[in-house]
Amino acid sequence: MTLLRLFPQGPTDCETALRTPAAHAIPGAEETDVPGRVHTRLLHHAGAPVRVTVTFAEDQITVGLPDEIPDPDGLAAPIRRWLDLDSDTARIADALATDPLIRPLVEHRPGIRLIGYPAEFEAVITTVVGQQVSLAAARTFMGRLVIAYGTSAAGLRTLPAPRELAAIPGTELQTAVGLTHSRTRTLRTVAQRWADGFTLAHLTTDEARGALLELPGMGPWTADHLTVRALQHPDTFVPATWSPAERSDPSPPTRHGPSRSGGRHGAPTRSCTCGRTPPTHRPGRKERASEARS
Repeated sequence: MTLLRLFPQGPTDCETALRTPAAHAIPGAEETDVPGRVHTRLLHHAGAPVRVTVTFAEDQITVGLPDEIPDPDGLAAPIRRWLDLDSDTARIADALATDPLIRPLVEHRPGIRLIGYPAEFEAVITTVVGQQVSLAAARTFMGRLVIAYGTSAAGLRTLPAPRELAAIPGTELQTAVGLTHSRTRTLRTVAQRWADGFTLAHLTTDEARGALLELPGMGPWTADHLTVRALQHPDTFVPATWSPAERSDPSPPTRHGPSRSGGRHGAPTRSCTCGRTPPTHRPGRKERASEARS
């Protein structure tokens, strides 16, 4: 096995960093050993799926790769982005510590990072599948999708590619995964859009949000969630991310005022996305009604 050692910028709360991929792990596609601080999945590299084993430690991330893959160092950059290793958490903490409300919370939860997804399309379809359902249900749906249409490699399975997913008849896809008709339509529309070459990668946050809102079944909450999980935008606030129990926890900080993305601020996303393990989707009543009609 080839080992890559990746060193983050600033302190890292490795237990919290592992919590997000562990909470969202897709059955059949990902495996997590929480006590061992290890997360295993497939990543696409050099045109093929590669089994990647990520071990979280206080001062570094160790990535185990098969010896035979070409250019193993080429996986360093996407993994660093996925795990937000290039954010200087010490500098962020210093900046947030100037706020008397946030300072004790930053001191209580240092080294929190904004964990994203390894691939943009994965972030989008996982978000769509998880709309209006619990995290457990979302994982079940994604597991069904992977088993029915994924490709087996190194003991795990990949998610279907955009073109493959778009080609599946709607009725067949709905039956196999167990989604509603409207959610299935959104999933196929998204798959076709990405199959045609669309990407969020080079858009600003406002442009990405606008493009997402043009898709059927995409409400404001979903668009904001994707600016956090797909684009890893640190200042987007996703309303109703926390459960009632989490809202009663004094640890989530609150900040008011306009954000760069044009939305309103609440808890800084670095804390609400990584410091907690929120449900995949908990949109408000108006968005639920809007997306149900879409």
